Amino acid sequence: MAIGLIIIGDEILSGKRTDKHFPKVVELLSARGLQLGWAEYAGDDRERITSLLKRSFASDDIVFSCGGIGATPDDHTRQCAAAALGVPLELHPEAKAKIEERIGDVAREEGRHPDFNSPDNAHRLKMGEFPQGASIIPNPYNKIPGFSVTHGKGAHYFVPGFPVMAWPMIEWVLDTHYAHLFQKAPRAEKAVLVFGQAESTLTPMMEAIESEFPLVKVFSLPSVGDATTRRHIELGVKGDPAQVEAAFVKMLEGLDRFKAEVQRI
Repeated sequence: MAIGLIIIGDEILSGKRTDKHFPKVVELLSARGLQLGWAEYAGDDRERITSLLKRSFASDDIVFSCGGIGATPDDHTRQCAAAALGVPLELHPEAKAKIEERIGDVAREEGRHPDFNSPDNAHRLKMGEFPQGASIIPNPYNKIPGFSVTHGKGAHYFVPGFPVMAWPMIEWVLDTHYAHLFQKAPRAEKAVLVFGQAESTLTPMMEAIESEFPLVKVFSLPSVGDATTRRHIELGVKGDPAQVEAAFVKMLEGLDRFKAEVQRI
């Protein structure tokens, strides 16, 4: 089981808006001892979104999807989720109640009685049409819910594209459904800066360390340098704390054999 993130919207791919979901979701997960396993972006294209969701529904992953769950012509996520699952859209009774509650709140703020049968309000109820069998995700900002779908051992959680709504909804999902996973896998990371060496030269050593320590990943982040630091490679190991300690010692020994210039970080 991995945790995935899907971000939907032409405005992200065109550059009209900068995606803020990816770094925030990484932050929310990290604070709970969890880590993002994968992420994908998609524009407002029904066929592409449906194909993407078919793939992710076939997994046991925990997946968060941001964007496209409104009721305007460019919002397709609800319809695509239903198509990917092969089920119809249905007006969820709890979602209907929450949307009508929101309609009533707005009407009272404006000093009038709500007309739930008006064309505008009837259209707003479409935001509560979810794939058959879905559950709602509460929205503390304006009460209009998102929805979730379970599949096998995994689940998908669909929230709006607006950060002010999406982020607290994702936090609610994590704290309500996955608290038992928090801080379950202790992780450690150690790294050094390596100067004057090529990645290709160090690769056999990195592969040998991963082979010897299966609970560790070696990472290599080359940099061309800047005004304060020369060209270098940030080389390190991360994973199981006990194996990280031993793997880091092994890595330093290997760098000594290369007579590499190393700076601890």
